[in-house]
Amino acid sequence: MAKLPNTPDRECLQDLPPSVLSIKAGTLVHRIYRRGGDHPTLWDAYRYFGPTSARFDHQERDATGRAFEQARGILYLARDIPTALAEVFQEKRTVNRAIDRPWLVSLRLACDMTLLNFTDTFCIQAGGSMKLVSGPTVYAQNWSRAFYECYEDIHGLYYPLSLTNRPVIAFYERALALAPFPATPVFHRALNDPLLIEPLRNSCKEIGYDFI
Repeated sequence: MAKLPNTPDRECLQDLPPSVLSIKAGTLVHRIYRRGGDHPTLWDAYRYFGPTSARFDHQERDATGRAFEQARGILYLARDIPTALAEVFQEKRTVNRAIDRPWLVSLRLACDMTLLNFTDTFCIQAGGSMKLVSGPTVYAQNWSRAFYECYEDIHGLYYPLSLTNRPVIAFYERALALAPFPATPVFHRALNDPLLIEPLRNSCKEIGYDFI
């Protein structure tokens, strides 16, 4: 069985050229975010508190091992809507359109982005495996910190979501220097909007999730 070390060999990473994927301006991406609950946010807002349970959070922990608000921020996006739903609602595998006021936003990137590519053999060359996307989250976060620090020119990560095997993106806060987001999204509606009932039902059927 392929193994994933707790942390990568930094010397190996520094000697290994990154496998990069260029995402072009105009690429359509999607995000489910929450306007309510304990941690409401906006459609283009990075999260600077961390690390949380999200897989590739690259934030540091404080001296007691806890998450905290810091300069490192991250934002996760999907290349298709069913994958965005699968990721956000994976705990119960039920898309609840009401709790915490979830919204769907679809946007086209405003500039080219350079991402570390996990869809080829880079992970094994780096001494890891594709358990980066399916194994212990704390390990993946350790690797993400190392990628962030060793590859200063990358704007984030491009990897397959283990639930759907379709691509998702994690943007590091350094991508903000390029102004990657448009002033206005292509699509932006609450999940409980009546116009989304049929599309959401179809997406949930595609990924095997319940829909309420």
